[in-house]
Amino acid sequence: MGPDPYDRNCPTRQLLDRIGDQWTVLIVGALSGGPLRFTEIGRRVDGISQKVLTQTLRSLVRDGILDRTAYPTIPPKVEYELTSLGRNLSEPLEMLDRWARRHMASVQEARDAYDAEHTPASA
Repeated sequence: MGPDPYDRNCPTRQLLDRIGDQWTVLIVGALSGGPLRFTEIGRRVDGISQKVLTQTLRSLVRDGILDRTAYPTIPPKVEYELTSLGRNLSEPLEMLDRWARRHMASVQEARDAYDAEHTPASA
């Protein structure tokens, strides 16, 4: 029997946590068009801090989703690109992106209706 993410000790939970993270989804999406440098990724993924970008990139390289290539130039040049595993991951993430874009208005309507029903009236 294979891994069971419903078991609290299953290592797939860590992987699901990584690939379900908003920054991972956006970084993988940004890199689906080809290799980018650190600053280019930061510009594409608006709102991510340098610290979080660094941590997320490091984790994705560790997990085999990204390759990091450092070129011996002055100034140093470092590029990140999807591995074959990362390209494989980008396919379902693109589907999630399309789903989110397609259904955001419906989700917002549901949120507004919920908030209207569950927000106490002003006194």
